[in-house]
Amino acid sequence: MSGLRVTAWKRYGHDRLYVNLPDGSKVAWLDRASGELHLLAEEHRGAVLDVLAPHLPHLPDLTEPRTDPVPPPAVPAGTPVPAGTPVPGPPAGPPPRAEDDLAANRPGEALRAKVDEVTPGFWRALLARLLRRRTEADSWRRGLAGERKVGAELERLTSRGWRVLHSVPLPRKVDIDHLLIGPGGVFCVNTKCHPGARVWVGDEAVKIGGQAYPYVRKSRAEAERASRALTRGCGFPVPVTPVLAFVGVDGLTTVPSLHDVRVFREREVAALGPLAGVWAPGEVEAIHRVARDARTWADA
Repeated sequence: MSGLRVTAWKRYGHDRLYVNLPDGSKVAWLDRASGELHLLAEEHRGAVLDVLAPHLPHLPDLTEPRTDPVPPPAVPAGTPVPAGTPVPGPPAGPPPRAEDDLAANRPGEALRAKVDEVTPGFWRALLARLLRRRTEADSWRRGLAGERKVGAELERLTSRGWRVLHSVPLPRKVDIDHLLIGPGGVFCVNTKCHPGARVWVGDEAVKIGGQAYPYVRKSRAEAERASRALTRGCGFPVPVTPVLAFVGVDGLTTVPSLHDVRVFREREVAALGPLAGVWAPGEVEAIHRVARDARTWADA
């Protein structure tokens, strides 16, 4: 396999060579002192040996598969390490206290409260219906329906090793619509409901019906807040990718230059499911444990 990268790493008395795919996915690591090779994917053995050979001329015979792979020793939380270095996350530990556990939040949890708050009384609602006027509650209900649809699509991924949280509260009365955590990374999903609209997504803004919306910039900022909170809570870097999910639109166009924000229709978010190579199952559970604790987000 071409494109494998080798990174030397010396710290805490260890001297290792890490082998990563071009996208940073972990493939193998070699302890230079003992000559022990630890493969994360046995099918890459031949390519790994080829790429390691120039870096270690006296490489011992590693052609036989190891049957007792040993994970690298734990590195103190918060210690900077090269990209792709397989640093174990914290132990799974117990779930948060019941009053702080966000795992039970339903899609649109925050919007439900808003709908209850602004729903007019019987006579005002009847008058608005007779005059065919939309109320503020109607707008919030539409957003709630959108979050339910996207949430249902994301929940389908849990059978593939993903974890999803809904309505993650942030300071100043805002929230993350959905947080998806799994083998392919961590994604901050922002749901936008514009039934029947034709949507154009640029590098900095979204245009709908001739009006510009700062959805792209706000999605980036939200993902950065999530990354800081999770990194602080986990003790190791947790990158978060922003996602815009549009519900009910008739057309969706995204400029080719937009690479850092993923854009989907509601039924397309399941395309994140096959992504892999970023987090191991234990790391997914560790990040999810931190993310589901409301205290993690108190200062986000």
